[in-house]
Amino acid sequence: MSLEQITTELLVFILIYGGAAMAAFIACIYLLLRKGNAFAEGITPPVRLRYWAAAFFAVASLGHLWWLLFYIYSGDINSVSCMLVSILDCVGLITTIPGTLFAMLQDRKRKVWPVITATIPYAVFLGLNIAYPDSNFVSIAIAYVLLVYLAFTVYMVFAVRQYGRWLRDNYADLEHKEVWLSHVLVIVVLLVLVTYGFDDGNLTISYLVQITALILFSFLLWRIETLPQLDNIPIEQQEQTEPQAQQPLAIPSNIEQLLDEQCVGTQLYLQHDLTLLQLAQAIGTNRYYLSQYFSRQGITYNTYINDLRINHFMKLYREAVAAQKSVTAQQLASDSGYRSYSTFSLAFKQRMGQSVTVWMRDTDA
Repeated sequence: MSLEQITTELLVFILIYGGAAMAAFIACIYLLLRKGNAFAEGITPPVRLRYWAAAFFAVASLGHLWWLLFYIYSGDINSVSCMLVSILDCVGLITTIPGTLFAMLQDRKRKVWPVITATIPYAVFLGLNIAYPDSNFVSIAIAYVLLVYLAFTVYMVFAVRQYGRWLRDNYADLEHKEVWLSHVLVIVVLLVLVTYGFDDGNLTISYLVQITALILFSFLLWRIETLPQLDNIPIEQQEQTEPQAQQPLAIPSNIEQLLDEQCVGTQLYLQHDLTLLQLAQAIGTNRYYLSQYFSRQGITYNTYINDLRINHFMKLYREAVAAQKSVTAQQLASDSGYRSYSTFSLAFKQRMGQSVTVWMRDTDA
């Protein structure tokens, strides 16, 4: 392509394309080399997640580079070089994206190799197209990749829901620990990329994909750096940990009384990031029995702690009103064990069926 053939629209696209490639490269270098956290001071992201994400950003940056070189020196979508670049791109993304998402689910040690294995038919179809040129092989390969993406999307929906239940069963504070939003965004981008794969030179879709990629890179980097490292036992070990497999430990018959004494009485529930394991140790039992107790009550551990904290908040507010003290909901929420007012506000509305502002107004009346 000569310089005279480069239109303004194409030039803008090249700039955006190069910007996306550079953004991915910078994100990769940042995750590999920077020791501190530039996004959320005090939060230490999982090392495994940083490495997987760095690999994803590296693949994204390299993918932009080798596709650019392909269109500069060849541009023939039916050539061997196009097939090879497509295979590299597909295997790289299908390896690093699931690896990054699985690393976010810190209580699981899911294997990436089944996903990698799923790319073999794609490579086979493209290989057949190289040996026996036929556009049907390419169409089948693209359709197969689409099915793999869709299957992975469904899989992640169930995995994230299970992860959310696990968090509520083991953690009092869920701020920054939830990962569903990141997964939804990445899955949407995967579908956009698949749409791009079916495009035949549509510059509008090309713009959309590159802009979406820039948004993805920025959001994903922020999400990785704000996801704290969880100190816990992998969920597979928890599920395999039966009472008879542990050291002998009797189930307390007075577990409710122990909770009243060691959690309510001491106001242990005000401790930030209090885990199910820590509470179990405080009352002299183990996490399995305590989890079973909450399950029999029809609640989660997170619900139990939130109820205590909200009751504490309401008690503090009524005392302040009686003493005619000027207080704010934000301050009382902090005094009730919440780091984030938005987290408290959501928990309060779920528990009371009305916003904290409405409840305070009704209480004053």
